[in-house]
Amino acid sequence: MSTQVANAVPSTSAQVASSSSSSSSNNGANKKQVMIGNRFILTRKLGSGSFGYVYEAIDTSNQEKLACKIEKPMTRHPQLLREARIIRILNMSSRCLGVPKLKWKGEVMLDISQELRGKCAVMMMQLLGKSLEQMFNKCGRRFSLKTVLMIGDQLLKRIDFLHSKSIIHRDIKPDNFLVGTGSKAHLIYVVDFGLSKQYRDPHTHQHIPYRDNKSLTGTARYASVNNHLGIECSRRDDLETLAYVLLYFLRGKLPWQGLAARTKQEKYNRICERKTRISVKELCAGYPDEFVLYLNYVHKLGFEETPDIQYLRKLFRSLFVRERMDMDYRYDWVELDLQAQSEKGGGTSSKLTRNPTTDREARLGHIRQLRGTDFVDSSTRRIASPLKSKQNLHSR
Repeated sequence: MSTQVANAVPSTSAQVASSSSSSSSNNGANKKQVMIGNRFILTRKLGSGSFGYVYEAIDTSNQEKLACKIEKPMTRHPQLLREARIIRILNMSSRCLGVPKLKWKGEVMLDISQELRGKCAVMMMQLLGKSLEQMFNKCGRRFSLKTVLMIGDQLLKRIDFLHSKSIIHRDIKPDNFLVGTGSKAHLIYVVDFGLSKQYRDPHTHQHIPYRDNKSLTGTARYASVNNHLGIECSRRDDLETLAYVLLYFLRGKLPWQGLAARTKQEKYNRICERKTRISVKELCAGYPDEFVLYLNYVHKLGFEETPDIQYLRKLFRSLFVRERMDMDYRYDWVELDLQAQSEKGGGTSSKLTRNPTTDREARLGHIRQLRGTDFVDSSTRRIASPLKSKQNLHSR
């Protein structure tokens, strides 16, 4: 993602002011600052997607750095203001943890670039750290079992909180979980609620009706089988999707990645076929049986059934205890950083070669050694499944 300072042309709208220094670059172009809502100044572009762009911004009222999400004007399926409303609902709860704080939202006239010219939806929210996908790449595209279990416990809590507020996420993936900063660096935040929806009435708790023949929602790599089959998403789908994310972290790659296809629909069909044909045991082969128990449990959930997320958390926590791990939030990326600091400071790790490439290889080797001691026979200390004998409201 680009981290270049955004060049912008100020809008004539009263909602967007330009406080520009006319410092000229070599080609004579003027660099302008864009102010939104007479309060927020855009400083640099952080990234982009099909929806629009994310910038870093400064709140001039307190100098706080924020994340500014801007949706492209005339977007066919606008999501940003809907996402802001969902975040506001979540922020209102005293139990809200691991959800970014919404600072401001609105629609403003912008003239920043060819794509961001016109009336744009804008959202200002808490600025967070890197995504789990970025941390995954940093750690050599494998996480240790300890890191996966610590991540899994937090993500189950985030999903449980969303569900308690009558919301399903519908796009659980590594890119949509960000690490906190400063004193919150141990926290993992759930973000991007653009595809989220209410699965029940928040007052009456009347569940949405079962439907089929729907298009796939979210990211095909992690989507549930029912989602592929065109069945309306409900709580069970968030949990199945999470299982694929955790296995992706453990395995480094899912069996349906990299399938060749001529069209997007053909690729979706091939992914669905691979997901339905592979058994849970085959998918989880070489990893603790708790992952088999997890997937078997969520596969049996009915469309309207309330998942026992505490049971799933207990599965992973019992495995954590059995492996004699500490819930110290020393994720693999933290271990890499600590070892790098030790090398830089001339500690015991300074004996490692100073070549940057071999330094990184040595640190990754240390993580792999940690992984090698993670896996033992998980055939003991089973946890009873909470599934009742009652028939599912809707089968797969």
